[in-house]
Amino acid sequence: MTISIERPEISAARAPLAPLARGRRRAAATPRITGVGTAVTPTSYTQRELLDILKITDPKIRSVFLNSAIGRRHLTLPPADDAGVRTPELQGDLLDKHKKLAIEMGAEALMSCLERAGADLSDLSHLCCVTSTGFLTPGLSALLIRELGIDRHCSRADIVGMGCNAGLNALNVVAGWATAHPGELAVVLCAEACSAAYALDSTMRTAVVNSLFGDGAAAVALVADDGDAGGGLSPQSRPAPRGPRILDFASCIITDAADAMRYDWDRDQSRFSFFLDPQIPYVVGAHAELVVDRLLGRNGLRRSSIDHWLVHSGGKKVIDAVVVNLGLSRHDVRHTTGVLHDYGNVSSASFLFSYERLLLENVARPGDYGVLMTMGPGSTIETALVQW
Repeated sequence: MTISIERPEISAARAPLAPLARGRRRAAATPRITGVGTAVTPTSYTQRELLDILKITDPKIRSVFLNSAIGRRHLTLPPADDAGVRTPELQGDLLDKHKKLAIEMGAEALMSCLERAGADLSDLSHLCCVTSTGFLTPGLSALLIRELGIDRHCSRADIVGMGCNAGLNALNVVAGWATAHPGELAVVLCAEACSAAYALDSTMRTAVVNSLFGDGAAAVALVADDGDAGGGLSPQSRPAPRGPRILDFASCIITDAADAMRYDWDRDQSRFSFFLDPQIPYVVGAHAELVVDRLLGRNGLRRSSIDHWLVHSGGKKVIDAVVVNLGLSRHDVRHTTGVLHDYGNVSSASFLFSYERLLLENVARPGDYGVLMTMGPGSTIETALVQW
């Protein structure tokens, strides 16, 4: 498979909006992040423990696991038989696992997010759920509304199958919803039961995936207001903490690499299987400058203007490629590499795990700018600009 990694130019006909025009558009209520919460499944393993559990002896595959920059991941593996062998689950069992874990993790992340936002379930007006590790009808949003007793009139949406970049796609859409409904609380919930997307075999294709992904969920709360934190939250709710305003989004789909990341049907194993092309880190790196500079340029900013970088924990090589091509320091991506080490790649939830770590550091100051960046199938790079 040949993938082009040329850096396309921005044509004059598609030039970004001028900063002044953007400023006029933002004169209305601006969506602000007011809370974040994360959750994982109960059981975690080191990479060496997984190699032993899965009885992997191939030196090349062991090397993929041990050189991943991942220390530990949360996973829900199939039970071992009397001989200690983990039998691969049927696709139906994997879908059942996805449903169970997505509801459990999703509920925990959502409640944690609302607590940090100084809100409760009765304040929730819009719920957007994101997942790529299973298919549900009715969607996860409907299941959580029933599970948690959320007001049945709550507006909702489900984004399914977009992959690791989908969290920012959802944030973009929900920021628009929040702007159209000032003072009302919206939540984006990313629930990724990556254990439910595993195919256990001895191939290098599945080894790359099985060495990387972990179970995780994350939720982020938004309220559009005119600067008064808390918006229209109920009187009994605590005042919402002030978080960054969401200023802009920029996307780039690399059509030459449309098949480089995909989740397709494995006829030999009768289940879905995820595929990652080994060229992906270089493709993402080569296009990172294009989309980031487009985002910053139309807002009158440079890379040096950015105080906080929250990049998707896509894997060691992906992170390295982004660092090199954007001229970032290891300190800039400390949250990204920390999340990768402690949880692996938790797909669309990853960048919110990093955002939570940034908040816990308490280093963001009023006026600071931040860039959120995710990558996934398409192949796609999504970015967002925020300001505290």
